[in-house]
Amino acid sequence: MEQDFGVCRLSVVPVWSEPRDGFQFSQLLFGEVYEVITSSKDRKRTQIKTNFDDVQGWIDTAQHVLVAPEYFEQATHSDFKITTDIVSTILYKKNPLPIVMGSIVPISTSELFKLDHQFAFNGEAKPISQKRDGDFIQTTALRYLHAPYVPGGKNPFGICSQGLIQMVFKISGYALPWNLELQALAGKKIETFSQARKGDLAFFKDKTGGIIHAGIVLDENKIIHCSGQIRIDHLDEKGIFQPGTKIYTHTLASIQRVVN
Repeated sequence: MEQDFGVCRLSVVPVWSEPRDGFQFSQLLFGEVYEVITSSKDRKRTQIKTNFDDVQGWIDTAQHVLVAPEYFEQATHSDFKITTDIVSTILYKKNPLPIVMGSIVPISTSELFKLDHQFAFNGEAKPISQKRDGDFIQTTALRYLHAPYVPGGKNPFGICSQGLIQMVFKISGYALPWNLELQALAGKKIETFSQARKGDLAFFKDKTGGIIHAGIVLDENKIIHCSGQIRIDHLDEKGIFQPGTKIYTHTLASIQRVVN
């Protein structure tokens, strides 16, 4: 049986945990490619595996767009652009489509337009592979400020803890897994809190030591993280301190450095 592939051609597509009902635990953004695994019995949902982070889940079959294996291969190996505007517009099939920060546009040094529909894009974007520094990570993270918490969210209008981390670092040129506990193994562990710097990742634990929360270290002992919304709080060797309530909300487990 020949393998099928797909691409997200909507601004945002929810990825569900089950073929019926279930919950949203991830999302596809415009331009992301994936492998097709199977279809539900009623054909209303399609099981996929994302190319970027190997997440498996179900999407609405009406939101699935089939692409040729050749396009999937080139999309996998070409250095496409990733958008850096909170919202921009791409001309797709001669119609304007709003797309969110972190979307993939098929523009590179390779000529791919013969393999897919014609596009026109003039927003802000950078090559996916181009690695950036802590300043860029901080600036990118701040663009998500005040985005509401949405389970499995990956965009400026609804996001979760692992979504914030994965998307900020993806835009900055670094591939991190989706799972929070796997993210906590990324990069190099920082031995003491005093060595932390902007762009580092901070992870937080429950009473059993399990990783339950994460954020990105900013200047001046601050952290940007998702708690009801994307917000900025104080960070020290104990954990996250909220000045408004004057309480510690999360206990620090570790600080990881992805950017050398």
